[in-house]
Amino acid sequence: MGLHQASFRLRHECPYRELSERYPDLTIREWYLNDCQVLEITSREAPQDELLDDVEELGTVLHKNLNTSGLHVVMQSCECGLEDSIIERFEDHECLYQPPTVHQQGWEHYTVIAFEESNIRELHEELDADHDIEVLSKTASEEMQIPHSLLTSVDQLFDGLTERQLTALRVALDNGYYEQPRRSSVSDLSDQTDVARSTFEEHLRKAQNKLLTNIGQFLRLVETQKEDALGVKPSNTSQTAQSD
Repeated sequence: MGLHQASFRLRHECPYRELSERYPDLTIREWYLNDCQVLEITSREAPQDELLDDVEELGTVLHKNLNTSGLHVVMQSCECGLEDSIIERFEDHECLYQPPTVHQQGWEHYTVIAFEESNIRELHEELDADHDIEVLSKTASEEMQIPHSLLTSVDQLFDGLTERQLTALRVALDNGYYEQPRRSSVSDLSDQTDVARSTFEEHLRKAQNKLLTNIGQFLRLVETQKEDALGVKPSNTSQTAQSD
């Protein structure tokens, strides 16, 4: 069974696209989560007050990092509903949407996958009738596999993590705890959150354990697909661990 993949961009009435048009250096990546969207907004230029005000009007800011080298914001928003949306049109033509949607310089960028080339062709014809649309790439392959991002939801990855555990993970990531070499210690992180070191360490450890447990099924899927592609048997985990 072969798969067909197409990437295209179009202009659509959406506040995210309009914001990217006003600020050409801005990139907005959009994921759907339940009844809202999660947005990652980045800019290589130092943000101006007007840009920051416009960004914060889109929704609830979950993380913000800004300095002379640029802007990075993660936020939750409910500006764009799925009703009569581009995503619904994908489903009408049996095309699988591959997130995220990327908004840049006044364009919305999408990638879809279909099992029949005719599905993508009919989707393009429908969108072309009422949108300014450009196809960026089209590929077909008998070997192509469904991307793991289509099989994974944010809800599944973070299932069971408490708010304090999520905060511990976010603080650790923001402060380079997982970089090599580490840029901060557990003590440094706990000082930032006004939480006792032992308590913060417990939150972080439990968050890591739950996250890895949730990822486990997708990790096994990745390994299986790679083994099938290479025609190799599963490796001996205990020997690998000893050699590491």
